Amino acid sequence: MSIQKIPLESIHKIRQHIKSVLALPESENHPRSWSSYDEVDELPEPDSLSDLGELFNFGGIVEETAYAPNTKGQWFISSANPGDALLKLPGLRLKPDLRLVCFLHRTVDDGIGVTWAVPEALSTTAQLEKALVGCQNRTHIPRPEGALVDVMEAIEGDRSPVTYIVASILRRELKELGALGKSCNWTHHRLINTPPAQANWHWKVEQPKDLSPKVRVFPDGKTAIEFFTCRIVAPVAIFQHIDQYPAGHYRAACLDRPVAIAQKA
Repeated sequence: MSIQKIPLESIHKIRQHIKSVLALPESENHPRSWSSYDEVDELPEPDSLSDLGELFNFGGIVEETAYAPNTKGQWFISSANPGDALLKLPGLRLKPDLRLVCFLHRTVDDGIGVTWAVPEALSTTAQLEKALVGCQNRTHIPRPEGALVDVMEAIEGDRSPVTYIVASILRRELKELGALGKSCNWTHHRLINTPPAQANWHWKVEQPKDLSPKVRVFPDGKTAIEFFTCRIVAPVAIFQHIDQYPAGHYRAACLDRPVAIAQKA
């Protein structure tokens, strides 16, 4: 069994890259409607064709478009392409003939999203909209025809040690895609390699001697990764993340657990 440490700064840069690519349009994060303005004359004057297009993203502006961005708690298809996050990730790529698609659910002060991997032949808007039928609230999550059970089943790579920890970060960013307000979780985690000195930590387990990210490759081809984060919202805590990968796959069994809680001085 070999163990390889990965520089924290490298993982941080990878995470920032993924987050920047996965940034959703403002019109989908915070959809607006005609009711945002007292009169039609007060609508913002577009400065460009792009701005003009934004006017047609206002929730409820066109009754015929049932699945436009809205804050009414109705699911809709995001215009973002989550697969773009893989274009520059080291050693990872999307399998041929598959596409990542995202559905979003918005209310005035909250939001969630779900990302699926589907065959390209089933990724047209008409096909994806079929999944929205009957999904009237956030508990009824749309799942398009042909969607893989786990989005990470659509990922392949060169199986080098670093690709597994990149896959672990990618998985968590995709899971968080579309989350807003109280639905955010991973967004509040910061990668660490030492316990932050600003807090008095109560350890629920024996304090690890080394919190740096690590990849363990076993003789049978299985791979395990471990890294730590600090959740910066109450209750502030240090989390241990352990992902176990079967040989030749990027779909992992994942464990995220708090191992230390910040105590008041």
